[in-house]
Amino acid sequence: MNTIFKRLPLTGAMLSLALSLFLSSPVLAGGDHSHHGGMHKSATSQVNSLTVYKSASCGCCKKWISHLKENGLKVSFENSQQMSIIKDKHGIDKQYRSCHTGISQDGYVFEGHIPARYIKKFLKEKPANAIGLAVPAMPVGSPGMEHKNKFMPYQVLQLNKDGSSQVYAKINNDFQQ
Repeated sequence: MNTIFKRLPLTGAMLSLALSLFLSSPVLAGGDHSHHGGMHKSATSQVNSLTVYKSASCGCCKKWISHLKENGLKVSFENSQQMSIIKDKHGIDKQYRSCHTGISQDGYVFEGHIPARYIKKFLKEKPANAIGLAVPAMPVGSPGMEHKNKFMPYQVLQLNKDGSSQVYAKINNDFQQ
């Protein structure tokens, strides 16, 4: 008798899961809805994906990649000794450069220690005439550059196709990242 009660919570949880899967199935929703232009895409297909190019020995790049993953971005990386060539290829002027470069699946560039929330916002908005975002240099306190409780205000810049930039976001404290 005691073993039956031990199994009930697990059985109940399994029954709940099965019921919720059944109720959300396309069969109950009236059949095939593929004509709705992908409204029922899985969460995985909606995840933004970046490839980060970095130096093999850079610790802050690894920390930035962890920050991106912890905030819902799918990230792969490649160690490179050709960072200047990669940055030149993607139109990142020297004044905007940092230690790593992220390239989205649709070709946008993300240079430096940009907070994940602004990358996600940018990829959702896709501003006209923009090639991506940059945080030049390596501001203390930015994602991947944390050091004790120190923080240095910085700007996230939008890089434009004509080589110009404009302020995309001002980060004045840790809570805005």
